[in-house]
Amino acid sequence: MLKFQNKTVLVTGSGTGIGQAITKKFVENGASAIILGRRKEPLEETAKMLEGIIKEKQSNATIKIFDGVDVSDEKAVTGMFDSLKSENVNLDVVVNNAGVSGPVTCFAHAPLDQFRSTVDIHLTGTFWTSVQALRVMKEGAKIITISTFFAEERPLEQRPYRFRDPYTASQGAKNRLVEAMSWELTEKGIISIGTNPGPVHSDRIYKTVYPKAASEFLRVSGFEDLSPSEVEAANNEIVGLLGEDDETIKAGIKSAAEKLGNPETTLTNLLDKVKGIAEKIQKNTSTMIPDQQFLSQEQVATTVLTLSDDDQAKILNGKIIPGDRVFYPVKSYIRSSVDDFSGYIDEANYLTGKYIGIEYFNLEKSEDIEQRVDGLYKSLIDDFGAHVEGPDGHCMCGCEEVISEKINLTIYFTGNLPNFSKLTELSRSEWDKLVDQFINGPAISTQNALEHFVPGGSDDPRKFKDAKGRIVIIGPALPAGKKISGHERAKVEVFRGALRPFTTTVNQELSDVLKSYVRVFLILPGTVDGKEPNDGNIMNTINYLMSDEAVSSSEVIFCPDETR
Repeated sequence: MLKFQNKTVLVTGSGTGIGQAITKKFVENGASAIILGRRKEPLEETAKMLEGIIKEKQSNATIKIFDGVDVSDEKAVTGMFDSLKSENVNLDVVVNNAGVSGPVTCFAHAPLDQFRSTVDIHLTGTFWTSVQALRVMKEGAKIITISTFFAEERPLEQRPYRFRDPYTASQGAKNRLVEAMSWELTEKGIISIGTNPGPVHSDRIYKTVYPKAASEFLRVSGFEDLSPSEVEAANNEIVGLLGEDDETIKAGIKSAAEKLGNPETTLTNLLDKVKGIAEKIQKNTSTMIPDQQFLSQEQVATTVLTLSDDDQAKILNGKIIPGDRVFYPVKSYIRSSVDDFSGYIDEANYLTGKYIGIEYFNLEKSEDIEQRVDGLYKSLIDDFGAHVEGPDGHCMCGCEEVISEKINLTIYFTGNLPNFSKLTELSRSEWDKLVDQFINGPAISTQNALEHFVPGGSDDPRKFKDAKGRIVIIGPALPAGKKISGHERAKVEVFRGALRPFTTTVNQELSDVLKSYVRVFLILPGTVDGKEPNDGNIMNTINYLMSDEAVSSSEVIFCPDETR
C-alpha cells in the first residue's frame, strides 16, 4: 500500500510550478488531490497528468478541480470549502503554496494597491485557507505552509530582500502565523508546519524576480541617456523577451522601439544589461549556498511530503523547516535599549527645534492610543522643545507656526493587538482590520512620509540622493502580565513579524540603493517576560533616532524595554 493511499491533500496554486510538483509527489504516493488556482487551463493539464499517475499506480485516488479560485478572494475560498463539506470530504493535508512575485521595485516606487494585493495573496490567503480548511479536517491532519528564507528567520535575525517589501512583510508574518496556529490547533490535534526552501529553480525567479530586480537597479542607477521613467517604460516592453529565440527578441525590440521612440540599439543594449545583472544576482545568491545549487521543485515537493509524515509532523509542529540553506550575510539590525539621556538632556537633546508629525491607526477611537499620543505630544514639547503638528497643521507648542511643510520626523502608532481568544476564530473582516492596522497602515504612512521628504522621488529615484528625514513606526507591544503564555506572545508576533522585515528591507533600499539619509525605524515596546511598556523608554529611543549615530548605524529595530 502506498504511503498516502486513502488520504486527501489540497494544494493551493497547484496548476503550475512548485504547487504542481507537490501535488504530483502526493499522488505518486497514493493520495487523492484537490487542485485549485485562478486559471482553468493549467489545472486541467495538471489533472490529466495526475490521472495518468493514478492509473499507473492503480491507487484508486481521485482528482478534483476548483478553477477560478484566488486565495485572496474570501467568497471563492469559503465557497470551495462549503462544497467540500457538503460532499463530506475530509482533508489530511493542506499545503499553502499559492503566491505571487508582487512589485519588484523600491518601496518608494511601489504602487500601494500592489502592496495590498501581495499581502492579501501571501498572508491573508494563507490565513483564510487554513481557517476554512479546519471545517473539513480531523485530528492528525496537517497544514504545511510554504514561506521564504528572505524575511525573518527568527525574531532577532532579519533578512532584508530589497525591492520585495510587501513580499518580505507577508512572509515574515506567515512564519509567525505558522507558530501561532501550532498553539491554537493543538486541542484539535491538527499540526502546523512551515518550510522555507530557499531559492528554487522556477520560471518565477528566472523570468520575473531576477530580471525585474535587474530592471530596478537600472531605473535607479540609470542607463545611457534614458531617464528613470524611460528605463522603466522600456523594460516593461522588453524584459519579457528574455529566454526567447533570436528572431522573437529581434521582432520584440523593433516593436518596442517603434512604440517608445527609442533606438533599437539602445533597447538591445538595455536588454543585454538586464540579462547580465540578473545572471549576476543568481550567481551571487548561489555562492551563499554550500553546494551552490538551487533546489529543484521536486526536492521541495519531497520536503513537503516528508513533513506530512505522521511521526515527523508531531516532532516538527510549529517549526519552520529547513531553518536555512543560504548563508546570507546578516547585519545587526536589532537593538534593545539605548543610553538613557534623561540625566543630561541638555547635552544630548536631538529633538529641540525639530518639526514632528504624529499619526496613529484609529479604527474605533482607542482611548489607550489617544492617551499615549497625548503623553507623547506633551513630552516632545515640554521636555524636548520640539514643534509638534496639530490637527490643523499648526504647531501645538503655542508658537502657532504652520509646520506641515517643515516636518523632518514622522511618528506612526499602530496601537496594540486587541483582545481576542484565537486568530483562527476571527472572522475575515476582523482579520482584515488587523492587517490594515499593523501592515497596510504603516506602509501607507511610510510611503506618504517618503513623498514628503523627497517630493517626486517615487518616479525619479535620483532625488533621494543625500535627502534627509526620519520615520518612526511604533508597533504593537508584547502582552504584559505575570503569566503570559506562549500563545499570547505568538499572536502579536504575527504582526511584529511583518513589521521587522518590512523595516529592514525599506532601509536597505534607502541607504544602499537610493543613497539617501532618510531612515525608517521600528520601535517594539514590551518585554518577553511581561513587563509593562515604558513610554519614557520610547521617548528616549525617539530622541536617539534623531542623532547622526542612528543614521549611520545598521540598527533600525529597537526593543527599548528589553534589558538584561
